Amino acid sequence: MADSVKQILAKPIQLADQVIKAADEASASFRNESAELKFKSEKLAGLLRQAARASSDLYERPTRRIIEETEQVLAKAHSLILKCRANGLVKRVFTIIPAAAFRKMSIQLENSIGDVSWLLRVSAPAEDRGDEYLGLPPIAANEPNLYLIWEQVATLYKGSLEERSDAAASLVSLARDNDRYGKLIIEEGGVGPLLKLLKEGTMEGQENTATAIGLLGRDPESVEHLLHAGICSVFAKILKDGPMKVQAVVAWAVSELAANYPKCQDIFAQHNIIRLLVSHLAFETVQEHSKYAIDRIKPTSIHAVVMASSNSSNNINPRKSNEDDENQIQSRIPHPSGNGTASQLHRVITSTMAMHAANKRNEGNGGNQNSQTNQPKGNGQNNGKQTHQAHHQPSYSHSGINMKGRELESPETKANMKAMAARALWHLAKGNSSICRSITESRGLLCFAVLLEKGREDVQYNSAMSVMEITAVAEKDTDLRRSAFKPNSPACKAVVDQVLKIIEKADSDLLIPCMKAIGNLARTFRATETWMIAPLVRLLDERDAEISREACIALTKFACSENYLHLDHSKAIISSGGAKHLVQLVYFGEQIVQISAVVLLCYIALHVPDSEELAQAEVLAVLEWASKQSFLTLEETVEMLLQEAKSRLELYQSRGSRGFP
Repeated sequence: MADSVKQILAKPIQLADQVIKAADEASASFRNESAELKFKSEKLAGLLRQAARASSDLYERPTRRIIEETEQVLAKAHSLILKCRANGLVKRVFTIIPAAAFRKMSIQLENSIGDVSWLLRVSAPAEDRGDEYLGLPPIAANEPNLYLIWEQVATLYKGSLEERSDAAASLVSLARDNDRYGKLIIEEGGVGPLLKLLKEGTMEGQENTATAIGLLGRDPESVEHLLHAGICSVFAKILKDGPMKVQAVVAWAVSELAANYPKCQDIFAQHNIIRLLVSHLAFETVQEHSKYAIDRIKPTSIHAVVMASSNSSNNINPRKSNEDDENQIQSRIPHPSGNGTASQLHRVITSTMAMHAANKRNEGNGGNQNSQTNQPKGNGQNNGKQTHQAHHQPSYSHSGINMKGRELESPETKANMKAMAARALWHLAKGNSSICRSITESRGLLCFAVLLEKGREDVQYNSAMSVMEITAVAEKDTDLRRSAFKPNSPACKAVVDQVLKIIEKADSDLLIPCMKAIGNLARTFRATETWMIAPLVRLLDERDAEISREACIALTKFACSENYLHLDHSKAIISSGGAKHLVQLVYFGEQIVQISAVVLLCYIALHVPDSEELAQAEVLAVLEWASKQSFLTLEETVEMLLQEAKSRLELYQSRGSRGFP
């Protein structure tokens, strides 16, 4: 850096000296004008030499811009002053220099002096600047915001912690106002000092910095730049050890970067961001959770060894151990509604914890008691030993985050942390099978189930969106669907129960993501499990077109031919009164609803063509009408489905008749 700055300063210093020398040789006619140019060139040369001596401290981006502009000004001054030299009568007679040229050059030199002076001030350490207001350099007249960015980035390099925090806040304002300013902050070298402040700044400075980084990553190219700068390791460090308020902002920043550049999902996962986010989600939600439990440091003192041996000997009786562990787990899990009789969800979570504790003991009795590795499979079978050790090491959680003082945080801070952790997991899970598997294997589903029931509004929404994205991946990923959403899985049951409660109430912003989640899980339900059909059918009669459309789409996933139990589900839709609602939607619904309603009606007609309810609703006539509507037959798949459904119905029903022919 210092050598390159010295190189770019060499030429303008040389030009300034040439201007000074040429001014001494100016003819008497231009002596006054030349003297003024000489004076300003000398002042500028002094500043340039001062800059060369301080080259290691200069902020490179504005240095290059200002020195390049200064060099051009000095070249013009040198050319002008050469015309003023006394080279004989002929030269004197034919040399005509307007007075305005000298005035213009004088102004340009003055501006260059101001620019270089600003550069020296802005690059000086905070203690040398004092409280002096830097202002804007003359060169900033046409692009003031660029120089505001330079000033703030320079402060991030040279300022005190308080000044750097204020500079980060200023960059937040600039980046929030305009996407272009965010790109300029990155281009002008702002990422490096921001990351440094994120590591070592005050809490306020870290919050401002994390917010700035989240705002900078608004496009894939910018996110790539941030990733190459090393934000992942810094984020992971803060999510593990930082103050909770800062952790919440970092989680938000992760969600922003993942939303704007999905390819960064796996990079975050490689830095254990998923594990840490699930840990924050589980804090005071599900106390013992996660295959991600960080292995405890093996006992090194004599006392620790004795305690470990004592704990091992106390678990000789498997039956007694099972009862004690189950009671201990139940006592640690807070009741979702606060107090009173345990709810069904609470019992599900408790039974799941007991199941995993039993699995751990069985594995331990089989000779693996000393195993302390994070297993990629097995749904957290090491939690029994780790939970006990966590009891003796309260400063750290079983999942690696620093627990010291976390219980003392305000409820607002804790809720905000959960909201941002859920938001980050939502965007990280989108379309990513491996991350979804990590979340489900770490019992993140149990956390979402609890938070959907008792979380704050934004926590509930982000949890619902996370569940929606995980189920969307599971719909296409057979292995994930079979492992995470098994019919006998307590976690799956807990989530489905909460999602169905939201669908039945149908009065919140959670409705659409929950409808999508149930639709995504359509292939996981047994033939006897049809209780989710009726709530969705009732939503077909919803005034909101978007809700009716999503209800159609969700039910279509139950009734489509790809679903092995399509016959049972189609009959359940008919039994719940779906036919009459669909007929109304096809005839009178908005266009976005009509297409979805026609598709669902076709599938039902294909699978249950002999239904009396379909005959009474005159579905055949409805499909005849739909096949004549151009907007409904634009898609070839819909047109083929219509023709197939009509042909099937014609075998069992007469046109225009009620009941069977």
